Amino acid sequence: MEIPLKQYSDLLYDYLKPQQGRVIKLAIALLGSIILQILNPQLLGRFIDTAVKGGATKTLITIASVFVGVSILNQGLAILTTYLSETVAWTATNALCIDLAEHCLKLDLSHHKYRTPGEWVERIDGDVVALSRFFSQLVIHVLGNGILLIGILIILFLEDWRAGLSLSLFSGLALLSLLRVQRFAVVPWTRYRQKSAEFFGFIGEQIAGREDIRANGAVGYVMQRFYRTLQSWLPLYHQARFTSTLLWTGSVGLFTIGKAIALALAAYLWQRQAITIGTAYLIFHYTNLLSEPIERIREELEQLQQVEASIYRIRELFNLQSHLQDTGQISLPSAALSVNLENVWFNYDKSLVVSNRRAIDNEKRRTQDQNWTLQDISFNLPAGKTLGLLGHTGSGKTTLARLLLRFYDVDRGTIYLDNTATAQIPLLELRQRVGIVTQDVQLFQASIRDNLTFFDSSINDAEILSTLELLGLIDWLETLSQGLDTRLNSDSSGLSAGQAQLLAFARVFLKNPGLVILDEASSRLDPATEMLIERAIVQLLKDRTAIIIAHRLQTIQKVDQILILERGKILEYGDRITLTQNSSSRFSNLLKLNSNEFCR
Repeated sequence: MEIPLKQYSDLLYDYLKPQQGRVIKLAIALLGSIILQILNPQLLGRFIDTAVKGGATKTLITIASVFVGVSILNQGLAILTTYLSETVAWTATNALCIDLAEHCLKLDLSHHKYRTPGEWVERIDGDVVALSRFFSQLVIHVLGNGILLIGILIILFLEDWRAGLSLSLFSGLALLSLLRVQRFAVVPWTRYRQKSAEFFGFIGEQIAGREDIRANGAVGYVMQRFYRTLQSWLPLYHQARFTSTLLWTGSVGLFTIGKAIALALAAYLWQRQAITIGTAYLIFHYTNLLSEPIERIREELEQLQQVEASIYRIRELFNLQSHLQDTGQISLPSAALSVNLENVWFNYDKSLVVSNRRAIDNEKRRTQDQNWTLQDISFNLPAGKTLGLLGHTGSGKTTLARLLLRFYDVDRGTIYLDNTATAQIPLLELRQRVGIVTQDVQLFQASIRDNLTFFDSSINDAEILSTLELLGLIDWLETLSQGLDTRLNSDSSGLSAGQAQLLAFARVFLKNPGLVILDEASSRLDPATEMLIERAIVQLLKDRTAIIIAHRLQTIQKVDQILILERGKILEYGDRITLTQNSSSRFSNLLKLNSNEFCR
């Protein structure tokens, strides 16, 4: 795997340009430190030559004092460089993390279907953190140490051309050797990062289901999977670390050879009286100093292995594109919305969709049609009316709700809201005008106010309190010392299931949607709370269109229309009163039998 240099430069330009002032200061501090590192050994060489020649003590003290002062200044610049580089790195990585998270949140649900939350966290956070050195130390230090390397070689040429030529050849061969070894390390580190993402995805999944795992005695099975994951992870880590060890071993061996060359060359030139003892020391000292930039470049190249893997995975994530095209420009009215579905077909498996479009044989098409999640769904729900949606688990009820919110696009047919195709409505407006309450309540680790408003400051407290009063939550709210400022936990601890569900109702209706979808929203409630909800729903759904997905018949006693799904097809559809009075209708028979089996 090779990443073009342009991708590096584009990434650096995008996230370092906003910090160009800080980057310039970093470059100046680093350049100053490099100059001092090159000049300071000259003081040592002059000190040695002066001492050998029996120079004045005052001169030696002056040289020593200047040397100490330069060393202190160099350390100060090193501290400043570290501070600036860390600031630049974390500012850039935070910006990249925000962009990546925003991009992933805009992807349609098909991209989230096959990845666990833990894997997303590792891809968004773990890979980005690995780039912190790339934005500061890696690039700046590679360039800085490259300048230091060139500066040392120039000084060596000025001291003696033979020393400069010999050590220039050595430095070039050392870097080329390390670069060749580095190429073999990128793929192992990519595999390691992928396995790391899978591991954290597994951990997140098990933590989320810890109660069920313990209650059903599955701890042993989970631990066995945990050990197997670690066992498959360890060889990848060993392989990646082995390639890094090759770089370290190669650099140590090369530096030893370099020091031997410097000693031999210095001894040869001194014996021929071509240089002084101070210059001989300088050649050896500069050779030791030469090892520092090469070693730092080697270390950064080692980090580059992981950086390349992370950049590749980040680019891969950025290249994921939502299948939903948000090009709509037609606005919806701030009133109840009519819902009209015309011959809607949908399947989560898009390979079947393509296959169906190409099918020729009628029998083959008939067989494949059995695999569709929704098949030829058509109905018309006028504005302000309510539809009761019934069906077995897996019949397509929740899928229909997802299509109305345009979490997915239909494969055939059209969905209209207020006589406008959903594809022509901006996604943000569509999801503002359509509200949904499910049986799974997602709360955030934030205040009650923020949980209800989704951090929308335009919704005032009066609206919130009015909605809570309608839902019978005012008495509960008054028991909290901090009221709306009370912080909730993301796991709903401290709240009953009924209270959490009521908060979900309040959250949706604060959006003032024109269409409300209740997806088995009362299934977690006790009978008393459910009665409270049913009374509140009458008021909350006033002047709104509603679709109620239910598993109990009493939930839909007052709806206007009934739609029964079975295996993705419409089994029965019509006016509730008409169906009730029709003794041969499926809905009428369900009412007579007073059975909920069909709906469970």
